Amino acid sequence: MFERKNIYELNDFFKELNKRPDRGVYFCRIDGYNDEVREFVVKYYEIARKNGVVIEGRIPNPTESNLAYYDEMMGRDFVMNMDYIEKSLRKWLPRVHDHERHEMAVAMNDTFAMLVSQGKNENMIKNTYIKFMCWLYYKFERIVNNLGSNDVPKIIYDGDISHYELLLLNVLNKTGCDIVLLQTNGESAYMKIDPKSSMSEIYRSDTLKEFPEGFGIKEIMRELQDKAERERIYGSEGGIKPCTNAWIKGDGIDDIKVEPKERGSDDSFFYNCFIRINGVWDKGSYMNELYQMYMELKSDNRNVIITDGTIKPPDVDEIARIKRDNYKSVEQLIGGMAQNFVFISNTELRQTVKRAFINEALKVSDETGMNINRLLNRMVFLLSYFRRYFDTLFRGYKKGDVACFVHMGPCTDENDVMFLEFLAQTPVDVLILNPDLTKHCMLKSNTLYEINNELSLTTEHFPIDDSSARMGTLAYEAERELDSIMYTGTGLYRGHQYENANTITLKTMYEEISILWRQDLKYRPNFSITDGKVNIPVIFAKVCGVKEDSESEYFNNIKKLVTEDTMVITKVPVIHQTDINPVKPYVTEFYRNRKLLRDKIKAHSSYQYGYIKEEVQDYILDKLELLINSQVIKGTFENGMEYTIIATVLNMKKEIVRMIQNFDFTKSNPKIIYILTSEDILSREDAIVTAFLNLVGYDIIMFVPTGYESEGRFYNSQIMERHEAGEYKYDLRAPDVSQFVPYTDRQTFFDKIFKRGR
Repeated sequence: MFERKNIYELNDFFKELNKRPDRGVYFCRIDGYNDEVREFVVKYYEIARKNGVVIEGRIPNPTESNLAYYDEMMGRDFVMNMDYIEKSLRKWLPRVHDHERHEMAVAMNDTFAMLVSQGKNENMIKNTYIKFMCWLYYKFERIVNNLGSNDVPKIIYDGDISHYELLLLNVLNKTGCDIVLLQTNGESAYMKIDPKSSMSEIYRSDTLKEFPEGFGIKEIMRELQDKAERERIYGSEGGIKPCTNAWIKGDGIDDIKVEPKERGSDDSFFYNCFIRINGVWDKGSYMNELYQMYMELKSDNRNVIITDGTIKPPDVDEIARIKRDNYKSVEQLIGGMAQNFVFISNTELRQTVKRAFINEALKVSDETGMNINRLLNRMVFLLSYFRRYFDTLFRGYKKGDVACFVHMGPCTDENDVMFLEFLAQTPVDVLILNPDLTKHCMLKSNTLYEINNELSLTTEHFPIDDSSARMGTLAYEAERELDSIMYTGTGLYRGHQYENANTITLKTMYEEISILWRQDLKYRPNFSITDGKVNIPVIFAKVCGVKEDSESEYFNNIKKLVTEDTMVITKVPVIHQTDINPVKPYVTEFYRNRKLLRDKIKAHSSYQYGYIKEEVQDYILDKLELLINSQVIKGTFENGMEYTIIATVLNMKKEIVRMIQNFDFTKSNPKIIYILTSEDILSREDAIVTAFLNLVGYDIIMFVPTGYESEGRFYNSQIMERHEAGEYKYDLRAPDVSQFVPYTDRQTFFDKIFKRGR
């Protein structure tokens, strides 16, 4: 029989038999995941699919027809000895070679002997024998004639293996098969039937982690099918490939002006640029040099297009020109939409453009949350833009020509980004000019070459003639420079200078809360700014019990925390499940694959926040998505709680939304004080809004003199910092909310003179 050997590395499985130590075979269990495991399993599966056996889940028991055929061919006699088993195998599996048949008979006989030693009776051994014979014929017959060959047959089993399946695989392993058990559910099922690992080895690696959800043969099959489908839509090879930026010197404008024929000599490539220039090198000469570049390109008979700001969306007529159909898959959609390039008469150019389109379409389709309808809309935009500019960019095209597309201003629209990335894969130089450093360009690409200048200039248009440039006055530019000097790295901040923030919940002593409560965020510990995003330290605490002896002193100290931006809540629930919510009927349309469908939300008639600034809307949606994916709220991803979260956050009171828009991340943040003296608890919706506002950046403190679980049991963990301030007090009556007016500890001039004050 073949001897099972331990592997040194996973790739040992792919060695031919005569190149292995002692001509051994392998039987290995894999119960952890890393990139190496993934790569191995995909490769091993492909080999097993073509020249082996793939088992997903359990091997089906023999059917009545299987058993009837076996009875017809072999009868129901059984004798547990080597000669009988070998003769039966010769008749039942005639394609097995003599030597391997003998080894299989030995292995089967040893297995039956082991079962006898474990107390199995003759009838049970006979049933096992018949099951083995049926499985060998109906499941493994395709590989039995290759047993013992130099190209070792492969078996992969995905799932929790049963006792008798393991025994048969052990027989096949000893007869000359390699076997891999993919144990995505862990080792427990296997160890129950082979606790000493006598039949197989476990693969060990320090980098193994749990398998990703859904990983297994089904996922691998789907990925390979997608890969094959994607390769199919590219069609036959043709066209020329881009050599983007590899030839440039990095001068930006000068690189664009280099004539295409001087950039490289390999006819299988076109040599183009994909460049973004941020800021300006000189305020006085910048616009003039752009104008001179434009004139030189025109004089060299280069086809040039200039766009300013966001590219104009396609109109009805442009969209109507794009041929499209009903598609059932991403690959079908991309392949179908790629047929829109039939109007390009130059075959080589058509193949080049088609490949660029497919590349970009696949990239866009991989974006999280992308669905067929949205992808179709994006591709219609891309094709509409291309048809709009095609005649100018490729007028008189011949091999080696490279047009030029200049975009003045940052890309702030996803369709602009998509179109420019696509163009950069065609015989076109793409130049993005972003002279105003206060504006952010959202385009990111591995092939983009970026040039950063220190000076900033405000201008709206590319200078295509002597009078077309609109520039800021010298005084305006001087003010912008002063603004940059004052508010960059100085600890001073312009009003609403930043548009995004992360919250950090502070861990404090109870006595520190009153000190930190009134401090601007920029003065609190752990405040920082990273990559244009503010890290804001906030208070999120629950204070149980009463420290003060008197009821009046207790409430007086709470009153001192009230600021102009503080909401005081003394009665809960604030939001009831029965409250009218116009968003609720539509929430299932707003969330797919753990991503908010933001465009759909904003365009929906039930959306209530369209009146506030766009960046604030995005901030709210960011924190909503974060709240859902953090699974802080019990039931998220289990019973549709994620949709309740969406409905609740998208239906907040106008006062809260206004406070969020007014919130300046470097100054004082909005606050909520709960005073809960009774047995009433927050509703589920109250708990959702409270957790959400913590992520937004609110200070939230809950005073609960009773120590009760007033926040309810809607959180998966103790997300509020709990302080035990003193003894629990019951039946306290909170003052009327109208008494909680903004408190100030600043004495006026007359207070100081006449020693009056609180």
